[in-house]
Amino acid sequence: MAVKLRLQRHGKKGKPFFHIVAADVRSKRDGRFIEKVGTYNPNTDPATINLEFDRALYWVKNGAVPTDTCRAILSYKGVLMKDHLDRGVLKGALTQDQADAKFAKWVEEKEGKVQGKVDKLAKDAADLKAAQLKAETEVNEKRAAEIAAKLAEQTAAEEAVEESTEEAPAEGDAPAEEANEETAE
Repeated sequence: MAVKLRLQRHGKKGKPFFHIVAADVRSKRDGRFIEKVGTYNPNTDPATINLEFDRALYWVKNGAVPTDTCRAILSYKGVLMKDHLDRGVLKGALTQDQADAKFAKWVEEKEGKVQGKVDKLAKDAADLKAAQLKAETEVNEKRAAEIAAKLAEQTAAEEAVEESTEEAPAEGDAPAEEANEETAE
């Protein structure tokens, strides 16, 4: 029986979620499988991968052929690297201690790269938020200045109207007073 390590799609439309399974080559994509080895969620950034490392390594060692995407996931998690080093030990190219040391060094470097990416994403998100806040503050200040200018114009117009209304009756009263004086004589 030929076995493949492949992705089995779950989730809803537009939001895929995958199970990593060991399945017979003849079974359907989402059909019967032999063993579930892990999960893969591409919706998060970086993608979330939960893998039973020992079981995936077992299947790779026993000849299960991973699909292209599954191969990339297994490589990312180090299953293929561990298999490569273990084959080197079987051939006598290096000792088990050397293989373990190389694998530990590789895992440490990989974790550093992943953590660097996570930190960069967090920093970029913080920078974007700060830039948006600065732009929003500038817009608010501009609006406040426009409103203050309009209020100043309205106040000046109201004062001008009040001054003109105060002066107009004073001029109007003078002829009336003169008329009253003339009638009184």
